[in-house]
Amino acid sequence: MAGDAPLDVSDNLDPTPTAGYKPGEKKSIQEYAMLDAQDESLRRWKESLGITSDAAGAFNPNAPKLTIHSLMLESAQLPGGSVGIQLDRPEQLDELSKSPLQITEGIEYSVVIKFSVGREVLSGLKYLQVVKRAGVPVDRMEEMIGSYPPRAEPYVKRFAPNVAPSGFLARSGTNSVRTRIVDDDGSVFADFSWAFKLVKA
Repeated sequence: MAGDAPLDVSDNLDPTPTAGYKPGEKKSIQEYAMLDAQDESLRRWKESLGITSDAAGAFNPNAPKLTIHSLMLESAQLPGGSVGIQLDRPEQLDELSKSPLQITEGIEYSVVIKFSVGREVLSGLKYLQVVKRAGVPVDRMEEMIGSYPPRAEPYVKRFAPNVAPSGFLARSGTNSVRTRIVDDDGSVFADFSWAFKLVKA
């Protein structure tokens, strides 16, 4: 998040393309499990993702591919250690338009998301975020989440720490945020808006 708006902040929510990358064919968890068991490197890759023939049959084929449960801003300098949004409560996003999250200026914080993967391996997930103040882009964040197989327990991803801006201009007005989560071929799995306001330390 930024204070005074840099002139070159983009409001583009498309992921930065990786040079030379071509998305591979998408496969179900069952198809991955049945890939050549004689290939040792492939076997190790599947094991690292928890893909086995037993696991392949354990997931609901109709489950959502990705469910975002929460987005939190965590900091030892925040009351209670964090503020955030329970995204499995859609009404909370409506509430935030009237009562934005309150974040203390100048603190160090980390964005933390909690999510579940439902029925297939998701590869190259990325977190994209654009912050606007008075309609002007002031900050853009793009972070790799990674690749994840389906499992019953939610995953938690904590991004590198950031420092909240400070000063009179940073505290003026409400910051509107658009967040998007995509995979390595640009498929959008989450796209939502929220808001925060910086308050004096």
